[in-house]
Amino acid sequence: MIWELIATIFAGVGGAGIALLLRKITKQTAPKWLVPVFAGSAMLGFQVQGEYDWYNHQTSLLPEGVVVVKAVEEEAPWRPWSYVFPQTMRFIAADVENSAKNKIDPNLVLVDLYFFERRHMAKRVPQIIDCVQGARADFTQSFTAASPKNGASEPIWHPLESDDLLLKAVCNNPV
Repeated sequence: MIWELIATIFAGVGGAGIALLLRKITKQTAPKWLVPVFAGSAMLGFQVQGEYDWYNHQTSLLPEGVVVVKAVEEEAPWRPWSYVFPQTMRFIAADVENSAKNKIDPNLVLVDLYFFERRHMAKRVPQIIDCVQGARADFTQSFTAASPKNGASEPIWHPLESDDLLLKAVCNNPV
């Protein structure tokens, strides 16, 4: 984030430089207020461009076999342009390349989900996907798909829509 701040400052300096060049070309007849307006516009433009480019940049860095299964577009009053062009501020990717089918029940697949959010570190959450029931559950060390035994807690299954990208990506992947 410090590099983004430094780049924003340099964008402002560049914008101010353009305005100063315009003033020099016009022999100082261009108004002085152009300098802060160009600097502020360049800084704002750089930040807006960075917000919109973030999602494409992050997805281009994902390794092969990691697919985006959900992208969340957001709108905000402090970003009025986002009502016309919503911004993708977070997304979920599944590591289907390294997913693993359960040896006892091949309908259950263990997959790592990665949660990405603008200006936050990515979070990894292992999930169990039931391809037959169309549901997912958090994976824990005490996970058991059958009835609880030896103090293990029963998993909480969250149903998935039949057209859910997570379900399609994981269950259609020949592991």
